[in-house]
Amino acid sequence: MRRVLLFIATNIAVLVVLSIVLRLFGVESLLAENGVDLNYNSLLIFSAVFGMGGAFISLAMSKWIAKRSTGAVVITEPSNQTEQWLLNKVSQHAQAAGIQMPEVAIFDSPSPNAFATGARRDAALVAVSTGLLRNMREGEVDAVLGHEIGHVANGDMVTLTLVQGVVNTFVIFLSRVVGHFVDRVILKNERGYGIGYMFATLAAQVLFGILASFVVCWVSRQREFRADEAGARLAGRGNMIAALERLKTAGDGEPLPDALQAFGISGGGGVMALLASHPPLDARIEALRQGT
Repeated sequence: MRRVLLFIATNIAVLVVLSIVLRLFGVESLLAENGVDLNYNSLLIFSAVFGMGGAFISLAMSKWIAKRSTGAVVITEPSNQTEQWLLNKVSQHAQAAGIQMPEVAIFDSPSPNAFATGARRDAALVAVSTGLLRNMREGEVDAVLGHEIGHVANGDMVTLTLVQGVVNTFVIFLSRVVGHFVDRVILKNERGYGIGYMFATLAAQVLFGILASFVVCWVSRQREFRADEAGARLAGRGNMIAALERLKTAGDGEPLPDALQAFGISGGGGVMALLASHPPLDARIEALRQGT
């Protein structure tokens, strides 16, 4: 329930902010002054504000959302040897990768998982689950930490946000062009917009959104191979392979929230391979063994 309420509140806040931005840009309507033609300039601004703006607001709020959606507790003063070891290893990997020390957190989940997030390379968050600490050996956990530091050092959060923002912009723009065409050309509505526009726009947005997801997920999968290579470089190739092998036997467990799956170690794995945020574990292991 907490995650649902957080999701709703976040989206309401994003919509309010973006609506204010549209007002500042003078976008009051997507129609031209004659009330018939589509105002493409206004539509492009509208699409960019909601497409890019929404993605970057989500990125700016990513650490705050991550902590509250997973219940992650940031280690400020280590209370045991495990927490001290985590801080030391993350610090070591961060220095090797040339980034500032991220915040380090632990979240309660039986599933062995970890994630990294944050709007900037030098102000990131790396979190591991209690299940990961219980079920993996020290070298394997070290490799997972290296993998997540790799995401941060490679700028994966910003890259995926840019990609998501661009495809969001195209989805919003094209779906409304389709809705306008259906309303004006097929249904012969001459002024304003009828119910046909609403249904056509919604259907087109769903279709284009699915197609756009293929692009975003493909980029996410490529970034996973790079993060695996970073983990191998920072903690040893054998440890990275062993960590991925361990994940194969761990089962599905409790998944990360949707917004974090692309930056987890095991990911959410979609219904179809093309909609999976992560490549198959066997493919990742083979890539590491071949050194590619």
